[in-house]
Amino acid sequence: MKADAAFAGDLVGRALKSGADKAEVFCKSYKNISVEVKDRSVEALSSSFSSGYSVRVIKNNRLGFSFSTDPTEAGRVVMRAIEASQYADQDPYLDFAPSSPANAVAVFDESIRDIKEDDAIGMAMQIEQAAYDADSRIRRLRKPSASFTLSETVIANSADLLARYEATSCSAQVTAMAESGGESQTGWDFMASRFLKDISFAEVGRYAAASAVRLLGSRKIRGLKTDIILDRSVAVDFLGVFAASLSSESVQKGKSLLAGRLGSTVISPIITVSDNSLLPGRTGSRPVDDEGVATQATRLIQEGVLISYLYNTYTAKKGNAASTGNAVRAGFSSLPSVGVTNLLIEPAPGTGSIPHERLFGRLQKGLYIVEAMGIHTVNPVSGDFSIGISGIWIENGLPAFPVKEAVISGNLLEFFGRVSGMGDDMRFYGSIGSPSLIISDVDVSA
Repeated sequence: MKADAAFAGDLVGRALKSGADKAEVFCKSYKNISVEVKDRSVEALSSSFSSGYSVRVIKNNRLGFSFSTDPTEAGRVVMRAIEASQYADQDPYLDFAPSSPANAVAVFDESIRDIKEDDAIGMAMQIEQAAYDADSRIRRLRKPSASFTLSETVIANSADLLARYEATSCSAQVTAMAESGGESQTGWDFMASRFLKDISFAEVGRYAAASAVRLLGSRKIRGLKTDIILDRSVAVDFLGVFAASLSSESVQKGKSLLAGRLGSTVISPIITVSDNSLLPGRTGSRPVDDEGVATQATRLIQEGVLISYLYNTYTAKKGNAASTGNAVRAGFSSLPSVGVTNLLIEPAPGTGSIPHERLFGRLQKGLYIVEAMGIHTVNPVSGDFSIGISGIWIENGLPAFPVKEAVISGNLLEFFGRVSGMGDDMRFYGSIGSPSLIISDVDVSA
């Protein structure tokens, strides 16, 4: 089945006639082509289509939920949702989104919709060829691959909400392995966009190769406290961990570093953090969230001061706030939770950014961190961390030698609180974006 507005509206009506006080239907369909190549031939090729729908009902302040991939099961899906509500706890904050006009945002590309398998294969091969051509020390590649997706979303509910949109996305990635003198190093790169024109498949291969080669000849350093430059890809990883604390869901469950901190300075005053669903072409952009609420640009931290959390309909009602359009679902078979769309770090107004090629010059001595292992182990409640890193040692503002087997430790809020500069090299990796960051007085151990 395709996502169908008439089907969704009819199902809402069925749920109400069957005894639901309120009802919502969420439909999603995907068409995807994915290619992985190896040694200039196709290693894996898949072309798939999937679709399904879910029903949420509220009856006597109790939530029921059911889903299916089969439209002929619609009546049974409704009844299963209503029956499930009988066993749920009562919750006064349950509700569905009211109808509101969606915001216009560019998320659809005909070039991706119309892509053929041969074209997809050719683009994946550009990644592999560029990586091998970049440097003779690149001996192996892991998963040079490209993916192209067309999706359709329909959301309807008993508050007269009906939303429908089509979206596209494409991505490219590869891990390159460089070898020299018995030593092996890896480098990775990834690009994604809703527009095909934004992806340079060859550049992904070249950048991954360069990332691997620059770490050859790595050596250990002694423990010290020093300034660092956090590569934008590593900054994105840290921001991804920090994002959980910006969720009202985490705040309300007592699992956020930022609970009770609205209006206070939480990180460096040169940082602004926003979640913006309206950026053209970004993979997190969409006209409505996964409850049908119109999306928006939400300023979360301004000049280091926490000014908002992210909300969906449920957490907004519970927190006496308005939804920020941040309801997300893992798919049609999942309930909505709170999540980011396009989360990004920017310089605070008047702060400015540093040209990327001049970042090293801002450090007389320090460490440029290009890879971090185990960022997922950061304690989400305390913010404490100790993680392995690789990078480049800087002397007199110039790269000196690559560094291996080092560890940085600290606290997430203190870490972002010591940001003293940022580059002009903003880049998104999926739904999170950041420039490179200069951070002062970081503990580095061997």
